[in-house]
Amino acid sequence: MNYRHAYHAGNFADVVKHVVLTRLLEYLKQKDKAFRVVDTHAGIGRYDLSSVEAQKTGEWLGGIGRLIDASFDARAAALLAPYLETVRSLNPEGGVKKYPGSPLLARDLLRKQDRLSAIELHPKDAARLKAEFAGDFQVRVMELDGWLALGAHVPPKEKRGLVLIDPPFEEEGEFARLVDGLIRAHKRWPGGIYALWYPIKDRKAIIAFRKALKQSGIPKILDIEFEIRPASSEPTLDGSGMVVVNPPFTLEAELRAVLPALHKLLAVAKPAHWTLEWLAAE
Repeated sequence: MNYRHAYHAGNFADVVKHVVLTRLLEYLKQKDKAFRVVDTHAGIGRYDLSSVEAQKTGEWLGGIGRLIDASFDARAAALLAPYLETVRSLNPEGGVKKYPGSPLLARDLLRKQDRLSAIELHPKDAARLKAEFAGDFQVRVMELDGWLALGAHVPPKEKRGLVLIDPPFEEEGEFARLVDGLIRAHKRWPGGIYALWYPIKDRKAIIAFRKALKQSGIPKILDIEFEIRPASSEPTLDGSGMVVVNPPFTLEAELRAVLPALHKLLAVAKPAHWTLEWLAAE
């Protein structure tokens, strides 16, 4: 599986990840005090779904392609609105030809007092990201290893905000790095919100990951699992997960309202399920 995100932009995993991200940001905006978003594996910011890479997989068709013109009940529609409005703003002629990565999505939802630190290791991708935000004083783009940023860039000076950790899972040991990175960052900034994305492919690795989180001593950990098909005999992306540390008190109820609607649209085979589980309480 090629983890260059251009191949997967807008797929079901992006949809779930970005819906969770927007709900976290909307919560942070309820107070006037400024906050910062730290995106440790930011990518290029904007994705062309007509590109060779996106067309090769067509994954976006099973993700944002199913959502953009779908109907939802009033509650789910309200919760999805910030996400879908950002996507539509990139596609004024209708449909979906452009898709926002997490830094562009976050930037679209910031207020004038809020800031974004977007971190990307790959030189070409970092250059594209810098070009995307050229002249934007609310955004700082850094060409840096995102894992190192967890030590150097938390806590932010605002002392409020969100750290999004969305590694590409190109190398062995990414689950261990997630746990180690979270523990390191949480020691420096225990009050921050942390959102960690992971793929549902290797079920044994996920069991070990969840066990390590439970044993980390970190309180208030909510785990979101979203499968679109049952476990495959071949290693394919059967689903994706998000671990949220210090989730807003509103998040669980919001997700219980919106995840069933997303699952109905995005699941491709049965049995497939979504779950919300507290790995650690307060």
